[in-house]
Amino acid sequence: MAVQSAYKIHIQGLVQGVGFRPFIYRLANHHRLSGWVVNRNDGVVVKVMAGEQEVRDFISRIRAQAPGTSRITSIHWQESEAEDLSGFQIVSSQDASRGVTQISPDIAVCEHCLEDMRRQPHRINYPFINCTHCGPRFSIVRDLPYDRVNTTMAGFNMCARCKEEYHDVDDRRFHAQPIACNQCGPRYEYYQQGRLIRDMQRMMEEVGKALEKGRIVALKGIGGFHLMCDATNEKSVARLRRIKRRDARPLACMFADMETLKHYAHLEEPEQKSLSSWRRPIVLLEKKKDLAPSVTLQLNTLGAMLPYMPLHHMLFQEINLPALVMTSANISDEPLIVQNQVVHEKFGDAVDAFVFHNRPIHNRVDDSVVRVINEIERPIRRSRGYAPEPIDTGLEVDGILATGGELKNVFCLGKDQQAIMSQHIGDLQNHEVYEFYMNTIRQFLHLFRVEPRVVVSDMHPDYRSTRFARSFAGQYNRTTKARRNGHVQQLQVQHHHAHIASCMSEHGLDEKVIGIALDGSGYGDDGRVWGGEFLVCDLSGYERYTHLQYTPMPGGDKVTGEPWRMAVSYLYQAYGEGLYDLDLDFMDDMAQEDIKLLVSMVRKGIRSPVTSSTGRLFDAVAALLNVCTRARFEAEAAMRLESITREDEDASYTFELTPDGIRFVPMVREMVGELQDGVSPAVIATRFHNTLALACVAVVREIHDQTGLTKVVLSGGTFQNRYLSEALEGMLKEGAFEVYRHTRVPANDGGLALGQLAIASKMIH
Repeated sequence: MAVQSAYKIHIQGLVQGVGFRPFIYRLANHHRLSGWVVNRNDGVVVKVMAGEQEVRDFISRIRAQAPGTSRITSIHWQESEAEDLSGFQIVSSQDASRGVTQISPDIAVCEHCLEDMRRQPHRINYPFINCTHCGPRFSIVRDLPYDRVNTTMAGFNMCARCKEEYHDVDDRRFHAQPIACNQCGPRYEYYQQGRLIRDMQRMMEEVGKALEKGRIVALKGIGGFHLMCDATNEKSVARLRRIKRRDARPLACMFADMETLKHYAHLEEPEQKSLSSWRRPIVLLEKKKDLAPSVTLQLNTLGAMLPYMPLHHMLFQEINLPALVMTSANISDEPLIVQNQVVHEKFGDAVDAFVFHNRPIHNRVDDSVVRVINEIERPIRRSRGYAPEPIDTGLEVDGILATGGELKNVFCLGKDQQAIMSQHIGDLQNHEVYEFYMNTIRQFLHLFRVEPRVVVSDMHPDYRSTRFARSFAGQYNRTTKARRNGHVQQLQVQHHHAHIASCMSEHGLDEKVIGIALDGSGYGDDGRVWGGEFLVCDLSGYERYTHLQYTPMPGGDKVTGEPWRMAVSYLYQAYGEGLYDLDLDFMDDMAQEDIKLLVSMVRKGIRSPVTSSTGRLFDAVAALLNVCTRARFEAEAAMRLESITREDEDASYTFELTPDGIRFVPMVREMVGELQDGVSPAVIATRFHNTLALACVAVVREIHDQTGLTKVVLSGGTFQNRYLSEALEGMLKEGAFEVYRHTRVPANDGGLALGQLAIASKMIH
């Protein structure tokens, strides 16, 4: 028999709030090992009495059989001092040093709990049912370690039955911190025009009746309130849009189940996998059949999700509707509402009923949004179900705070070698969102025990995230903390370099690559608006190899809401004063005087800053094809242009690689000619996408010929375009290039902070 010694095993990663200690307990008992397991801020620590080979086998089983929602990043083990150990036990959590383990994202209700909700007497129809494998996590956490006292469940005392389950190692709710039942847990209540209902069955009946009659209901969920209505009722959906002041953005829908969804959208296996995963994101799908017209407003995509809370499942059992619009309860561009009183104040006179609950939401989290491109899930908005799961960078990033961008903001903290990214914050131009941003940074610094020593931001001087970085560094450096811990250094990073570095960090790349950053705008080294950039870069620096040719933006920022302005600008580049003689549909709706004024502004350089933006090129083409001349939300023109592309068209147009950048004047002339010949906008839109992909490939080949580089990194919001992304990636791979795309953070500005963090690490080390 092998000689036994004492060994201590330190497991780090996503190992709290996912049933990890009960898993270790059962595994140790299966192996007949004596010892203990404990939660600490810096991970899970196990001590066992065993021979060396037994420990190796035990660790191998831990890696192979860990709970599905856990994620192990490291296991370190070493011989330890002997203890008089008999049997295996779980000991109380410890607060060990400043090291902090990961916090689990919120997890969709599991099938076992749904079954318990139907059969367990004390949990029949209980809408807060959960276990160690599912339920709220990040949204309720106030502090670490992850124990009930440090969550918003602290105010709910467990009844005798729940306590028994909580302490029974053979029970699925063993040490499930949010454990509760009908006797002791949080409760819902239904409020409608002075009527208050607390009985769960009656409540569901009333909500069901309201929705089937076309009413709008505000529902408190895991991370905030939703507004919901019948997704097939045009009158209700249009009214909901007016309430939210959301004229044109697509609305997300929750479907009863996968089979129902298949009637309305095309589903491939990877999309079904994302939809049914424990993360339960909104998945952008190719639409097959319309719900109410106002849900998508003629776009060919549909944002769909499946139920993820127990209450969602109860609701769909009550109603005879295929889908509900399920959109965040906020006025457009404001933060998601989490307080009962606030939602009533904001929407009391606008919606028909409220479904409140009394469990506080400590960390608000929007629904996440993903899109499957080339059979791989790509995040578009990273929030519920994903945040705050960190990214392992392999870099020394400890103490770095990256403040992110201005739009779709997400900030990032460095902890040891991990990047801890916040949930989706939103557009910082809104004051309420900026307040949310500042409060959440403070929460994260406390929660993850980070003492900042570097704060890094975008180069744009007017971004609120940049101004925050300056203010934060200044205020911190005047405190006693600064005298104790050292001053905070402030750094700035170029926008498109950060985009490429973000994708590199996901893939552990730390070498020179060819970077293609395509987006709407970013502050350039020359003070101009960049957005179509080809870089030769690593994490330490970059060279701007080329870009889309600079084009004037008549009226400056006005062009983002009026794409026709960019169409006129490109037409003037191609035809000069001859543009007035063109017979183009989109110009029929424009006053001749307005077009002449724009031409004059461009010719004289008045209020017409130049840009290399890919987003503005999409605007120009969308307006030229009369697909979108006036945009009601960000990137509407690009989305509508992509939505009419075809899979059976491989022709393209002419472009030129010049010392001044990639020139698309020949393409514009050819497109105009085809329009005048009656070629359909769908064909022209597809050929435009093909042309842009071919232009990117031509530049990559040129860079490769000069540098020998074969790794190509794609980032920026334009790569949320499925058609362009798949076309370009396919062409590059056919040319024997290695292509790297985002899989864990958004390609848009929601991933920017990760790149800022990585670059800052190189700047200070």
